Amino acid sequence: MLTLIEGAQIHSPAPLGQQDLLVTDGRIAWMGKGLTVPADWPLTRVDAGGRYLVPGLVDPLAHITGGGGEGGFGFRTPELSAREALAAGVTTLVAALGTDSLTRSPAQVLGKVREFRAAGVSAFMYTGSYHLPVKTLTGTVESDIMLIPEVLGVGEVAISDHRSSAPTHDELARLASEARVAGLLSGKSGVSFFHLGDGRGALAPLRALRDGTDIPLRQLYPTHCNRNPWLFAEAIEWGRAGGWVDLTTSSFPDLLDDGERLAADALVALLAAGVPVDRISFSSDANASLPRFDGEGRLIELRCGQIGSLWQEVVAACGKGVALETALAVVTANPARALGLASKGTLGVGQDADLLLIDPDRFAIERVMSGGRWRT
Repeated sequence: MLTLIEGAQIHSPAPLGQQDLLVTDGRIAWMGKGLTVPADWPLTRVDAGGRYLVPGLVDPLAHITGGGGEGGFGFRTPELSAREALAAGVTTLVAALGTDSLTRSPAQVLGKVREFRAAGVSAFMYTGSYHLPVKTLTGTVESDIMLIPEVLGVGEVAISDHRSSAPTHDELARLASEARVAGLLSGKSGVSFFHLGDGRGALAPLRALRDGTDIPLRQLYPTHCNRNPWLFAEAIEWGRAGGWVDLTTSSFPDLLDDGERLAADALVALLAAGVPVDRISFSSDANASLPRFDGEGRLIELRCGQIGSLWQEVVAACGKGVALETALAVVTANPARALGLASKGTLGVGQDADLLLIDPDRFAIERVMSGGRWRT
């Protein structure tokens, strides 16, 4: 079956003007104007009517098996469904474990990832969790990355957080090196994805890896960089030096009162400070626990991350004067590049047909295509 989307304003994420786009076999087969199609072709035509056609969103962090538990078993957050992800425009995501790697496991994450794939979401995962030693599927980080197609790297490893396992420099260096080499041997990113907490150490553990090892900077992918003022200040310098800066889109008023920045506001500030746009990404932290602790580390409250926040913060960024091309890049091309997913995050011939039709007046997601099939 062929699908011809006609009269769309294409953003790849760069604006390409009004064009038509042909989809076949799950990929973009042609882009341009005036395609002549034989009458006997099995073709479905879709009139975009000037709507924006943009890449499906790429989310570097989603807790699809749920998270939480910092206040006890009654505080566990629920699983995410593929239907929820697709409705939010997310066609590609990477799943992770968080604080709890005992009652939740990498095997559960892998099973859920494959459930998402069966439903049309290009789902991947990190091996491991917050803690070291790393919980794996096959016994080592290297073999997980090399032998399991869905495993892209290791994460979400916690640093500068009282919930971490207080990893040493040598432990982090060895972990990132193992992931890096396994990525090289398997043709994957082999990225090390780091959870940053509210500890005063902030990015110091990653700076030590940058300055004291031969690990390429692009292998180190820190998230939650907008969670407090001191971490954000360090993230500006980290980004200026060429490091990845991932901003969490899920937030709540109480967290903002504690010093967190909305991802849209943080994006504006990073760009104003001279951080290259191609170093910045957004992630939803969907279905993670978003806890607040008092000064002695006692839980005050806990909320659940929302996958819909990813697109909401894109819209918010545009409302603050960020160009659509830039706002789209941080949820499409940039995370796809960080994760080594070359066929994701952009619209072009040969790319995966993961597409969103957007109402240009309301900036609302109207239709979602993944793998060449309409899902919503």
